[in-house]
Amino acid sequence: MTKRVAIFISGGGSNMVKLLESMVGDHPARACVVLSNDPQAKGLEHAEARGVPTEVVRHHPFGKDRAAFEHAISGAIAPYAPDLICLAGFMRKLTAEFVDPWRGKMLNIHPSLLPKYKGLHTHARALEAGDTVHGCTVHEVTPALDDGPILGQARVPVLPDDTEETLAARVLTQEHLLYPQVLARFASGDRRPVLLS
Repeated sequence: MTKRVAIFISGGGSNMVKLLESMVGDHPARACVVLSNDPQAKGLEHAEARGVPTEVVRHHPFGKDRAAFEHAISGAIAPYAPDLICLAGFMRKLTAEFVDPWRGKMLNIHPSLLPKYKGLHTHARALEAGDTVHGCTVHEVTPALDDGPILGQARVPVLPDDTEETLAARVLTQEHLLYPQVLARFASGDRRPVLLS
């Protein structure tokens, strides 16, 4: 049975686009909705151009009331009856109240080789640490930030003349390869990690 996937974004949605492009043919999943917390997110246009329904739930009107914001998200996606959620550059931390009912059914991509460099500024932190290898991780979402079982990783060499921008660009290329492969495997019921190098 084909899995229905809700994809959450906050910006350009390049990972979302790669996921949408991959969900064709005998792929075990299809996107049912793309949701953003930002009505100006360019990714919404990309989704609409591909015929995928979109929803916007702005976080600003809710202030610090995360529970109300997440309740609004749940209401927005409920009519689409998703089986899975893919976070693809969704820049809002979700609370346990939202995450727990989706445990084992929500994925995220993070630009570091977790458990290293949870949170933001991962590329700068890798460079500052003198790392020779960096990369990205797809993991199941748990209430803890950038935690949860690892479902895939892609490794990227750190070059001597790398800047934060050049390293980020190479990691993003690997994100675009890794996330679709992990989703396809995960949606088919296979949780073995995908490893790219």
